[in-house]
Parts: sequence; C-alpha cells; structure tokens
Amino acid sequence: MKPNSVSNQNITTSEHKPFNRRSFLHSIGIGTAALGFIQTGCSSDKKEGVKGNQVIQGFEKDSSSTTSRQWIAVSDKKVKVGIVGYGLCQFGAAFEFQNHPNVEIVAVSDLYPDRCAELAKACKCSKTYPSLEELIKDNSIEAVFIATDAPSHAKHAIAALKHGKHVAVAVPAVFGNLEDADRLYEAVKSSGKKYMMFETSCFHEDLYAMREIYKVGGFGKLVYSEGEYYHYMAEPLASYKDWRVGLPPQYYPTHSNGYYIGVTDGSFTEVSCMGIPSIVKHLQPSNNQYKNPFGTEIALFRTNEGGMSRMAVSWDSPGDHGEKGRIRGEKGSFYGKYEGHETKLPNLVRPGLPPKVDEGGHGGSHGRLTDEFISSILQDRQPLVHIAMALNLSVSGIVAHQSALKDGELLKIPQYKIWS
Repeated sequence: MKPNSVSNQNITTSEHKPFNRRSFLHSIGIGTAALGFIQTGCSSDKKEGVKGNQVIQGFEKDSSSTTSRQWIAVSDKKVKVGIVGYGLCQFGAAFEFQNHPNVEIVAVSDLYPDRCAELAKACKCSKTYPSLEELIKDNSIEAVFIATDAPSHAKHAIAALKHGKHVAVAVPAVFGNLEDADRLYEAVKSSGKKYMMFETSCFHEDLYAMREIYKVGGFGKLVYSEGEYYHYMAEPLASYKDWRVGLPPQYYPTHSNGYYIGVTDGSFTEVSCMGIPSIVKHLQPSNNQYKNPFGTEIALFRTNEGGMSRMAVSWDSPGDHGEKGRIRGEKGSFYGKYEGHETKLPNLVRPGLPPKVDEGGHGGSHGRLTDEFISSILQDRQPLVHIAMALNLSVSGIVAHQSALKDGELLKIPQYKIWS
C-alpha cells in the first residue's frame, strides 16, 4: 500500500471516538502486528506524572510501539545537558534526555532536596544544584531543559540564555504576561542559541501528518481549524505556589492552538473569546489568585492566512479528554483522515527514535521532542517549535483570556516571526 492511500481510508479521530492507531498506520501504508489504542489518561502505577494514586491526564505510555522511520544519528557528539524541575509531573525525567545517545546529563536541580535527589537518580546523574540560578553558572553545561512552574518559564529561559545555554522548556513559553514575551524573544535573538518549547501536540500522529500534507500544498489555505484541550480538574493539581489553582484556561492554550499553528507555523492575528462562569470552586474568582471566573474558554481566532480557528480549553467539563483537532482547507481536510485533491502524499510516518529512547506520553511525543531539540543543536538549525512558534502558540491565549474578561471583545494579537 502506498503512503497516499490515506486519502481513501476510513479513520476516525473525532471527539466522540478514540484515535485508532491501527487504522491510522494502515491508512498511510504501514502494517504492524500488535497495535493498541491511544489513551488519554494514565494509570496509577509508578510512572512519570503519577504520584501515588493520583492520575494526571496525558502521561500514559502506549503499551505497543508504533511503526516509525529508522533513526539515523546526525552526529556522534554528546550535548552536555542540565535538567531543572521534578515536581508533580516529574517532567524533568519524562522526556528521555537520560537515554538519548547524543546527550550527557551533567547536572540536575530542583528547589526541594528530596525531589532533586529523585531527579538525579532518574537521570543517572550524580551532580546536583539547589536551584536553576546555580546550575546555569556551570560552564560545562551547553543546554538546559526547564521543567519548572509555568509562571517561571520565561524568567528561567531568559536567565539560561544569558548564561550561554541552549534552552528547551515545557509549555507554555510565557504565562499571562505579554511583556515577558517580548523580553524572551529578544533574549533568544541576541543569544544566538537554540530555543525550543516542548509542545506535545506537534508530534501527535495526526498533527504530524497534517503538517507534512500542508507543506506540500495538500490543504491549500486553511479555511477553518479546530483544536481542543480538555482536562477535567474538579480539584486543582498540586503546584508550586498554587499556580494551577484557578488557572485561566487560555493561559495554557498550546495543546489546542497547536492544531493550527503547529500545522502551518503561522499565527493568530485577532481573537474573540467567550468564557462561562464555573461551578467548580477553585475556578471562581474569589478562590484563586488570578480572579479568574472561567473553567472553560472558547476562542475564535482569525489566522494570518485569513481563515478561522476555534480553539477550546476546558478544566470543568468531565468526560472525554486530551489534545485533539481537525482542519479544513481549500484543497482538502483532515478529520481523522485526509480527504482532498492531493494524490501524491509525502511520507506521513513520524520520525524514528534511538534504540533506548522511549516515545513516552502525550501521544508518543516525549522522546521525539527531545530528539528534535538535540538534533537542532547538532545540525545548527532552528528546531520545530522555535521561539516564534512558541510565542505565537502562547501569547494568543493570553489575549484570548483578556477578550473573555471583556465579554468577547475582538482584540489584536502580537505577532512573532523567526529572523532570517
């Protein structure tokens, strides 16, 4: 079966049915003997993102490996990496840096000594620092992965860049502050270092296929796109300084916004967003530091192509959950399968991984994000989720929340482009 057979196969990835990995892989010409279904919740055993019996959505690991391309090393060099952060989600060790053949983890850090010790063990590293500020002074470290609290991402990334480090960071790039976005953009530009935000949706099987088809013109201009991130939190997850308590949904917009920006490397230019007051206690304005009244925010964006995107983030609606999306273009659409005018589709199979690197959670994105970041350093190129894409993914949500607080007023969104 040829790769372009995706155009006439019946695959379902709607919000009502689980993504069928077997159908997807067969639809792009890949056969495999034992494939399961992508899940969007994690079990309560000892894994990254799991504390005791507490379940954290998105950290599941697929029980069966997907068919992927053969991994080819781009260099035999090892990048010396520092890892910062091992909180509730244990993100510091969740992205497989410790198993990548082109990585040497030099040191790790967490503000809490017990967590720091756990992170060192998980990363197979003996050297620790009590804070990011101390770790980035280590001149032997070339790159830093920042998995700290979301409100500190921009500040920590800027500090690391100023110390001459390449930076990878968990989402979002900035948190509720448009001025931080400008500061971070300038810090990356002036540093000459690589910066990558680890947006998990960008290596989902469906979004990866959408991006490859878009690049060869299989959709034409996108007329309409949808992205959704549903994560029910009747009680807030534990967090440093309670940053997750009452979190405005559109302050965490990248998992949904990826289903346009991650496909096109474009941007949203303006937004009208509606929110609904929540019945969940911590999502009421008197009970959180943000004075946020919304548990669900639905944004309608205008895209830089002139199209429209509906992007939803919800914390207070139980049921189906996860990161998902669909797109429609002038020449084709993707609602679980490609349907359109293009008959010669590119290779839609995701990049392979080194033998000891696990694809990890969030739809098998973890290992691939790390490989992309390390490869960008070794090849001296921009990574996939570069600074402009990271800011376009994040800043649009900040403005969307402002619009929701103004009952849907149409607001302009700052624009970021990568320099030549």
